[in-house]
Amino acid sequence: LFLLSAYQEFNEFGTDGGPAAKALKPKFNVFIKNISLHLGVAVPHVELKHVIAATIALKGLGGLLFILGSSLGAYLLLLYLAFITPIVHDFYNYDMEKAEFAQIFGKFTQDLALIGALLFFLGMKNSIPKRQAKKKASKAKTN
Repeated sequence: LFLLSAYQEFNEFGTDGGPAAKALKPKFNVFIKNISLHLGVAVPHVELKHVIAATIALKGLGGLLFILGSSLGAYLLLLYLAFITPIVHDFYNYDMEKAEFAQIFGKFTQDLALIGALLFFLGMKNSIPKRQAKKKASKAKTN
């Protein structure tokens, strides 16, 4: 899922970030405005195409390493999901009675489920002891 998504976004990237940047721009601007408003801190300007490039790298590298069974891949995917989920699936900006709210909230909970699955993977990976090389017992020679 992550590799296919990263590959598709990479192919459509272009000079402006592609369709992903166009879709993310209004939500990203609202997110930055909310962060500035609630924290009282000015958020430095970041080019949206750089954000898209970073998400492509996190998804691509994280997905590849995760397939190979690496914990680093799971951590990269967690970083990606933790960063992008509240921005893309901003159900909190919609009225609960609207159909958009249910759709966006459903996708938000799917991302939370992916985060849970990655945390489960990391927990299982860290709880299984590493295999230790078995020493061959030397056989006593009989004369």
